[in-house]
Amino acid sequence: MDARRSDNFAPVPTLTATSEARPVLDATPVPVAPPPVLAKPKRGRARLVLPLILLAALGGGGSYGWHWWTVGRFHQTTDDAYLQADKVTVAPKVGGLVATVAVGDNQPVRAGDVLATVDDRDYRNALAQAEAEVEKGEAQLAGYQAAVIQQVAQVETSKADVSNAQAALTFAQQEAKRYQELLSTGSGTSQRAQQTQSDLLQKQAAVTKTRAALDASQKQVATFQALERSARATIAGARAKVEKAKLDLDYTAIRAPIDGVVGDRSVRPGQYVQPGTALLTVVPMERGLYLVANFKETQIGHMLRGQAVTFTVDAFGDHPFRGTVESFAPGTGSQFALLPPENATGNFTKVVQRVPVRIKLADDPLLPRLRPGLSVEATVETKGDDMDGDGRTRLSFATP
Repeated sequence: MDARRSDNFAPVPTLTATSEARPVLDATPVPVAPPPVLAKPKRGRARLVLPLILLAALGGGGSYGWHWWTVGRFHQTTDDAYLQADKVTVAPKVGGLVATVAVGDNQPVRAGDVLATVDDRDYRNALAQAEAEVEKGEAQLAGYQAAVIQQVAQVETSKADVSNAQAALTFAQQEAKRYQELLSTGSGTSQRAQQTQSDLLQKQAAVTKTRAALDASQKQVATFQALERSARATIAGARAKVEKAKLDLDYTAIRAPIDGVVGDRSVRPGQYVQPGTALLTVVPMERGLYLVANFKETQIGHMLRGQAVTFTVDAFGDHPFRGTVESFAPGTGSQFALLPPENATGNFTKVVQRVPVRIKLADDPLLPRLRPGLSVEATVETKGDDMDGDGRTRLSFATP
């Protein structure tokens, strides 16, 4: 091969066999890589990127600052908030065996619906006995009333007897006086005078007897009248027992006290229950729900009743719910704890306290799906006419 040089090839020596066995260079060309070309730095582009970054940072910071100044500083937010409802624990007022259970778990009920029934046979017997006592008392009352009427008539008879005896006594007195005068003049006999004197004594005794009978008759009237009043009181007590027996009989049907949904049901047919035994819980839904948000003590000074509230429920993502501040607790949560703190003893460490704030829920399409106990993040809008230039309230948060 021709050992000519080119721009991209260089001769490479090779060995060939000769008579003197000396190496002979072979001029086969070998490719050689071109030298690397270095890119020139673009200084103009680098000079533009840094100002743009700084400008974007300043713009973002300014936008955030403006939003905080105009909006954010008036928002008080907490994630220590939960939905709640005034649930009612249902318990029987009478004891006995549970005859039927008319509801199941998570079943909607209306106020007055029968939830369960207690065996009512004993209570029906008690009612019949109480009604019999009323009838007995009424019969006794009728007897005493008749006795009073009869005794009043006896009093009139006794009065007539007294009048009759008094008239006889008057005649006997006149007879005794007349024959005593005749005896003194010798016109009458001593026997006749003695007879009139004896008759006078008998008539006096008769008057005394009839007056005593009259007095006894009058007192007997008072006795029968007292027995009549006693009978009326007995009837009143018996009727009260009847009413109680009716109530107990009615209480054997355990009814829903409010509208809501059945939860925590532990009652079963055949179970023996006592008065006050917790059988189930009725939880109000929708309008019966409310929100309790525990705000820090450094936040409630910006709040007033009626301020707007927006909140999200963890179960429904970013869906916005709305409400209004309804009331504030009369103390921090620690004041109602089982063991409230006593900061006047020992070492003291200041801990920011929280005040429960009750929030009324506004209408929302998802309101029927809310449940008590769900976690909430709530924000109160504190901007309003009651704010001064620094965003502080001029009125106490407890002012209605």
